[in-house]
Amino acid sequence: MLTGTLTETELAEARSVVERALAEDLHYGPDITSRATVPADAECTASMVTRAGGVIAGVDIALIVLDQVVGAGNYRVDSRLTDGARVGTGVSLLTVTAPTRDLLTAERTMLNLVCHLSGIATTTAAWVDAVDGTGARIRDTGKPFPDFAFCRNMRYVPEVGSTIGSASETRR
Repeated sequence: MLTGTLTETELAEARSVVERALAEDLHYGPDITSRATVPADAECTASMVTRAGGVIAGVDIALIVLDQVVGAGNYRVDSRLTDGARVGTGVSLLTVTAPTRDLLTAERTMLNLVCHLSGIATTTAAWVDAVDGTGARIRDTGKPFPDFAFCRNMRYVPEVGSTIGSASETRR
């Protein structure tokens, strides 16, 4: 259940990043312990819960990970927050029901990407808040970061910041 905020180009780039992240994470194959101890037909409901307050970014990317591991249509999104939401500690940002083995396979990649993107959005928001009312503007660097070029266009840094406090893109 993607929000539709990504263009086709951004979606293709995001899928490519997810493919590489999964290839790296699963270099030695799926988790042997999960395969040995979890029945193949087991299903579970799991939530991604914040350990600290901040600005959420990357929920759509987490769902792309699930699409690639579980298969689109083979899991259910029970609840989700929208990127840009400011949250406190202990808030569920995504709850899904999926085959347990597949969810255990996907979870580390999902968490790594959401944590990284949310960290960028949270730090950007803190700087935007810090200069609020001064006339200063916080801008993204505009510098490419290997494999994360899609982030600039996905609004995780510039638009999440803009939504919550007027951060703007470098070239505007």
